[in-house]
Amino acid sequence: MSDYVRYRLYEILPGALTWGVLVLGVALSFAKPLWVIYFIIVFDIYWVYRVLYFSLFLVVSWRRLRQTLAVDWMARLRAMAGWSQAYHLVFLPMYNEDVTVVRATLRHIADGTYPADHLMVVLAGEARKHEHFAAVAAAIQQEFGQRFFRFWVTEHPADLSDEVPGKGSNLYYAGHAVKRHIDALGMPYERIIVSSFDVDTIVHPQYFAHLTHEYLAHPDPTHTSFQPIALYNNNMWESPSVLRIMSFGTTFWLLFALARPDTITTFSSHSMSFKALVDVGFWQKDVVSEDSRIFLQAFLRYRGRYRVHPLYVPVSMDTVRDDTWWVSIKNLYKQQRRWGWGVEHVPYLLWHFHRMGDAISWRLRFKQVWYQLEGKFSWATTALILLVFGRLPLWVAGDAVRRTALFQNTPHILEWLMVIAMFGLVISMTLSLTLLPRAPQHVKKHTMVFMVLQWVLLPVSLIFVSAIPAIDAQTHLMLGRYLGFNVSQKKRAYA
Repeated sequence: MSDYVRYRLYEILPGALTWGVLVLGVALSFAKPLWVIYFIIVFDIYWVYRVLYFSLFLVVSWRRLRQTLAVDWMARLRAMAGWSQAYHLVFLPMYNEDVTVVRATLRHIADGTYPADHLMVVLAGEARKHEHFAAVAAAIQQEFGQRFFRFWVTEHPADLSDEVPGKGSNLYYAGHAVKRHIDALGMPYERIIVSSFDVDTIVHPQYFAHLTHEYLAHPDPTHTSFQPIALYNNNMWESPSVLRIMSFGTTFWLLFALARPDTITTFSSHSMSFKALVDVGFWQKDVVSEDSRIFLQAFLRYRGRYRVHPLYVPVSMDTVRDDTWWVSIKNLYKQQRRWGWGVEHVPYLLWHFHRMGDAISWRLRFKQVWYQLEGKFSWATTALILLVFGRLPLWVAGDAVRRTALFQNTPHILEWLMVIAMFGLVISMTLSLTLLPRAPQHVKKHTMVFMVLQWVLLPVSLIFVSAIPAIDAQTHLMLGRYLGFNVSQKKRAYA
C-alpha cells in the first residue's frame, strides 16, 4: 500500500464512520424498527449518565475557577525564588481586525498584575492585508511599543509555497522571525513562556501572574501546555441568542475537559514553553487547526511525554457576531466547521503512530486516537441520534410493531430520560448567568430574561450549527476536498 493510499484511508475513516451510522440508523428504522428502539433506549440511558457526569465535572471546574480568581497570584508569585527571571512571549496574529480591537487587547495585557517589563509582544500581520496592517501596526507601536520589554511586528508574506494561508502559517513565520531576536538577546528558552492568542483576546488581569506561578511550580513545564478557560463574551450582550448558546457550550465543554486534562489537547488560546515550541518547529504552516495540532506535535516529539495543565483563569474573546442575524449565523456555521476540521488530527495521529512503531506505548496511542475519533464522532452524531433517530422508528413502524408493549412504552421511557437530562440543562443555564460580563449601559434590563429563555433554542442549535457543520467538515475530509482557514468575521460595538 502506498503512503498516499494509506493516508487517504485514514482521512476517510472518521467521515465513513459517521455516515455509516447515520445511514444505517435510517435504514434500520424502516427495516428493523424494534432494533433501533432498543438501541435508542440504551443510548438515551447512556447519554443521561454522560449528562450527569458532565454536570458534576462542570460544577467542579466552575468552583475551581471561583477559587482561583479569589487568590492574589502576583503576591504568591513574588514569594517564589527566581520568578523575575521568567519572561512571557505573546503572539497576536491578526488579519483584518480594527485598531480598536487590537488596542483593547494590548491594554489589558499591559495593565495586568504581571509587570509589563517582563512581557514580549508580537503583533503578527498578513501581507495580504498590508495597507490595513501597516496602519494598525504603526498606531499600536506608537502607543504600546515602549510599555513592554520588547514589542515586535512581523508581516507574513503572501502566497508562500506549502502553506495553508491562515493563523497557523502566520504563527509559523512569526515564530521563526522572533526566534532570531530571542537568540540575539541570549535568553534561555526554558525561561520564556509562550502564549498564542487571537487578537481579540482580553486576558484576565491575573492571567500572566497565575500562568507564571503554575509554570514555575510545575515539575516538568517544558513538557506541558497550559490551557486557560475560553469565554466568548466580549460582545455577548450584542450577539444573537444562538451565538450566545453555542459560545457557552464551548466554554462548558472546556470547563468539563479541564477537570479531566488527560483527555484534551490545547484549544484556541494556550501557553507553553518556548523550548518546546522550538523543539517541535513552531506551529505547523499547512494545517487549519494549529491550536490543537501544536499539542499533538509535542506529544509525538517527546514520545508521549506531554500533557495539558489546566489554568482556571479566563481569557475572553468575541463571538462571530455581524451586523445582521443571518450573517452572524453563517459566520457561526463556518466557525463550527473550522473547529470541526480538527478531525484532520485523526489521520495525522494514525499516520505518525504507524511510522513510529512502539516508540510510544500502545495505551497512550490508543487514548489519543480514541479521544480524537470519539470526540468528533459524538459531536457529529449525538444530537441527531437523540433528537431525530429517537423518533424516526416510532413514526415509520408498522402495525405489528406498534402493538408491542415496548413500542407503546418507549415514548414514556424517553420522556422520563429527557426529564432527568434536563438537570444538566438547568445547571448550564444557571452557570451561564454567573459567567456573563457586566451589561453595558445601553442594554435594557429585561434582556436578562432572554438570557434564560434562549436555552429553549439549544436542540435546534445543536443540530444546525453544531452537528451539521461537524458532518460537513468530516465529509470534506473523506472526499479529499480540503478546507482552508476561514477567518471568523467578528464585530464589537464597543472596545
